Formats: sequence, C-alpha cells, structure tokens
Amino acid sequence: MYAWIWRKLPFGLGGKLGGSLVLLGVVGALLWYVVFPWAEPLLPFDDVQVGDPDSGYSQLDEPAADPSGTPEPGDGHDIPYDTGETPVPSPSNR
Repeated sequence: MYAWIWRKLPFGLGGKLGGSLVLLGVVGALLWYVVFPWAEPLLPFDDVQVGDPDSGYSQLDEPAADPSGTPEPGDGHDIPYDTGETPVPSPSNR
C-alpha cells in the first residue's frame, strides 16, 4: 500500500517527501479532530473508582460536610506525619 502511495505522489524525491508529510499531517488531523473526539465517550478513561473495592470504602460513604462551614477537629485533612521546616533555597550563583 505504501509503495502504491509513493508511486502515485507527483514530482521527484522532494515532492514525494513533501507530499508524504502533507498526507501524514492530514491523517493526523483527521484522527485528532474527528476520530478521537468521536471515540472518547466510548472509552473507559473517565470511569474511575475512588476507594478500596475490597473494603467497600468509597468517598460517597462519607457523611456530608457540616453546613455551618466550621471544620471539626480530625476532619480527615490532617497530615499524618511531621512536615518539619521547609528549607530556604540557596541564592543562585549568577
């Protein structure tokens, strides 16, 4: 098939290389703007599960947030380790 396309492209070697690049660009644009957007809803990339399926935990099982807006102590956003001090970056030698 590629040999047939190469024979059908006009001009000499330079024209055939240029025509090949144009054909690759057209095929790439067709895939990028037509085929991939059409196929995206059919693919399972957005079908994500949060939590551990073995334990049955899911973020959907968590209670709703307090409507008053004040977080309760231990609201799950505490970092479970000591973060220590952030080191000051050394000045650059410019």
